[in-house]
Amino acid sequence: MKWTRFTINTTTAAVDLVVDMLADLGIEGAEILDKVPLSESDKKKMFVDILPELEPDDGKATVNFYIDPDDRNGLPSDEEVIRQVLDGLDELETFVPVGDKKILLSETEDKDWINNWKEFFHAFRIGEDIVIKPTWQSEEEIGVKEGDLVLEIDPGISFGTGAHETTRLCIEALRKFVRKDDLIFDVGCGSGILSIAAVKMGAKCAYAVDIDPIAVDATYENMETNHVGKELITCEAGNIIEDKALQEKAGVEKYDIVVANILADVLVPLTPVVKPCMKKGGLYITSGIIDMKENEVREAIEKAGLEVVEINHLKDWVCIVAKRPL
Repeated sequence: MKWTRFTINTTTAAVDLVVDMLADLGIEGAEILDKVPLSESDKKKMFVDILPELEPDDGKATVNFYIDPDDRNGLPSDEEVIRQVLDGLDELETFVPVGDKKILLSETEDKDWINNWKEFFHAFRIGEDIVIKPTWQSEEEIGVKEGDLVLEIDPGISFGTGAHETTRLCIEALRKFVRKDDLIFDVGCGSGILSIAAVKMGAKCAYAVDIDPIAVDATYENMETNHVGKELITCEAGNIIEDKALQEKAGVEKYDIVVANILADVLVPLTPVVKPCMKKGGLYITSGIIDMKENEVREAIEKAGLEVVEINHLKDWVCIVAKRPL
């Protein structure tokens, strides 16, 4: 079975209106291709620290959408879809340039667009006894051994799987430093994997925050998958750097370990904000740091009055562990 792909050549100025127009027609899941640089807000929400260089924005954009010919979900024929889209473009053209209004049809291979990425995520080990496995693989299938600490993850398409070097570095640091009954503050929790790992390592509980509200759902779903109760991890959405109420809720001199796997550019302003949350003698585990920004983050950590305990590297990525003096 094939999918029918509709390709609209339009402009970057009209993209949002085109997508809204398609939604009004009952067409969802549009794919946008353009050369518009990411905003600073978008960069802060992304997992990687270095982004590929794009060609200069030429004002052109492509919008693709897909229809299953055997299950049109109430949509009319291809010809009628094209007519309705062209009518919509004509209407939008009175407000904004929409390009040449050409609509191209092509066929694509049948794909499970939501789950096809799973073929690239398989179980793997961190250190000797930590196994990260997707929910769709059994322990028998991957050879889990007695005494292994197993973390099940179903990250969907929004957050990391734990395979990224920065997450590995953080988990290794947690394995080394987490002690029984520690209190953990996980800043930028994503899928919740670091909080879940910490409580499975013996921490008493964790408080997790992320700027993206979707992270809250992802964390609670992964907690359920790992049989971790809500009494062990509390997760909330918010910007801890700017939100005074969230800072007050986090508390003062409360946590044995603060872990932050975020972009280096976020760690710099974050560090002085979370330092008061740490107990004296508490640890600050940071990653998401590309090697060229190691000194910048280290200087911010030391400027905040924390003492660097160790620095670990994995490929191009860095994890800095620091301590709040007694």
